[in-house]
Amino acid sequence: MDIHKLPVVTCNTVVVGSGAAALNAADRLVSFGQNDVVIVTEGMNMGTSRNTGSDKQTYYKLTLSGSEPDSIHHMAKTLFDGGAMDGDIALVEAALSAQAFYHLVDIGVPFPHNSYGEYVGYKTDHDPRQRATSAGPLTSRYMTEKLEAQVKLKGIPIFDRHQVIGILTDSSHSRAIGVIALALDADPTQTDPYVLFNATNVVYATGGPAGMYGTSVYPPSQTGATGIAFEAGVKGKNLTESQFGIASIKFRWNLSGTYQQVLPRYVSTAPDGSDPREFLEDYFPDPGRMLDAIFLKGYQWPFDPRKVANYGSSLIDILVYYETVVKGRRVFLDFRSNPSWGSRGGDLDFSLLGKEAYTYLENSSALFGRPIDRLAHMNQPAIDLYLSNGIDLSREMLEIAVCAQHNNGGLDGDVWWESNLKHFFPVGEVNGSHGVYRPGGSALNSGQVGSTRAAQYIAARYREQPLPRDEFLAEAKSQITAKIELGKSFLKKLGTTSNVAAIRRRIQERMTRAGAHIRSSEQAGAGAAAALSQLKHLAEETQIASPSELGLCFQNYDLLLCQYVYLSAIKDYIEKGGKSRGSYLVYNPSGELPLPQLPEEFRFSLTEDPYFHQHIQRVQLEGFALSFSWDPVRPIPQDSGWFETVWNDYLAGKIIK
Repeated sequence: MDIHKLPVVTCNTVVVGSGAAALNAADRLVSFGQNDVVIVTEGMNMGTSRNTGSDKQTYYKLTLSGSEPDSIHHMAKTLFDGGAMDGDIALVEAALSAQAFYHLVDIGVPFPHNSYGEYVGYKTDHDPRQRATSAGPLTSRYMTEKLEAQVKLKGIPIFDRHQVIGILTDSSHSRAIGVIALALDADPTQTDPYVLFNATNVVYATGGPAGMYGTSVYPPSQTGATGIAFEAGVKGKNLTESQFGIASIKFRWNLSGTYQQVLPRYVSTAPDGSDPREFLEDYFPDPGRMLDAIFLKGYQWPFDPRKVANYGSSLIDILVYYETVVKGRRVFLDFRSNPSWGSRGGDLDFSLLGKEAYTYLENSSALFGRPIDRLAHMNQPAIDLYLSNGIDLSREMLEIAVCAQHNNGGLDGDVWWESNLKHFFPVGEVNGSHGVYRPGGSALNSGQVGSTRAAQYIAARYREQPLPRDEFLAEAKSQITAKIELGKSFLKKLGTTSNVAAIRRRIQERMTRAGAHIRSSEQAGAGAAAALSQLKHLAEETQIASPSELGLCFQNYDLLLCQYVYLSAIKDYIEKGGKSRGSYLVYNPSGELPLPQLPEEFRFSLTEDPYFHQHIQRVQLEGFALSFSWDPVRPIPQDSGWFETVWNDYLAGKIIK
């Protein structure tokens, strides 16, 4: 193929993605005076921002109401204290949180305020103050819809149905110069389906690596594209740190908050739905502690190994995993009747509850009825959400699993969200700005802040035109050719049967087994080796039944690249002495079992070495070789903030550097 015949779109900045971070980046770029922007997306309606939420999806920002004291540095310290987070990034996320939040308010996201204009808040997990707010279960969807409206008002071109399959760099591999995309509506057997984007800057907002996991609460449409960023030389950061929690799997949704606080039954069945039994009572010493643990899953939704001991709420995650993955059974939440252990004649004995659960339900006037009655009283939209997706909680049980939910790690970026690959800006969940423990809702803030910072930097420092067309093609020729040849190798296997979906299942099952919330060095190492082997033989292994599957083949390639790096990072962490922390349990033969009746694979101990709190793991891929570094966290900057000095630097253009 003559690459000179391929269509080339030339622009200052190409924004990859269609979620809240991507759309905000494009919107802000134009607002800051950089009008030469295009958006490239696999599907405008496919991202996580538009398709996920919880009973009350949280947005985290500086306290903006009441008399409780707060400050940017206090918020930065909360973020920084989560561990393995750079202090300068924590400070930026705190400093811009009000600006990012009020921008969303100004464009119409319906965050609630009182009659005096105060945007009231509440406490979320890992949050000492009432910084959290919410526009309801669909907060991030509202954000995306309102930001999309701004993008359309500004007339920013959108290349929909274009799947980015490669990051293009200069010949020295030191800076990004564009991307190559697959036009999904083109027939690759009739025409060359590739489009090149020649750009000075790439803002990369592809979300977390959702497609890697079998049990996942990410929307099925969300896959991620982190692997091709590793391929281009972008460093990974904190890849070990993902969050996992109990979620429904028929319709993927987090089961936090009110879903747990109304105290549903946990029911295990055989694979065919027979032999239903309430299994939690086999492991708790009394019904009161079981009910308290269920209630606390609402507050303490992500799995946390620190909350396993003494019949803590995260013991439930382990027991659900034990039933589903180890025993091969199915687990459901049942809102139609009260847990039998702790009930008399079907009526729950609320006196068995601990003070926190009892007081919460009492203050909510919910000490009555069945779980579905309490849920209707406290949060009717939580029921309506499932009804709108074909599930009636008043008539059927809700199947659940412990699912991958969010990646705290990701691609590395500096305080302007620029990666080690110059002119390449990962924003949103694909950026690994978070540490080990992050306040709930901080991801939405981080995506808005990071995309704003990237836009500020580009508009101030990277305004130049991209390379001339011929120079661009010469610089990226080998990379473009390699992607096209990979596509040809997939198309050579066009026949009557397809194994593309089966390959995807193998990838996902491997990640759920080796890289989810139950981990071991042995499993991670074996998983990484298997991913690399499958990657090397992917083209010859793949069979497709339709040319339309070419995009899925490229996705499998990306996911295998990503999985190889992620599982290798997990293995490196454990071999360095890392133990259970964050949202995962690491097998330790010298540790303790949560309960004596659980199998050996659940034996663990907590990470207590401060080294892992004070250092960040980074990884870089070159070919198939990986190099790891453990870098001390950067402290929170302590700038004097003298007004005249800052003003003069600002006027002289020295702030953005």
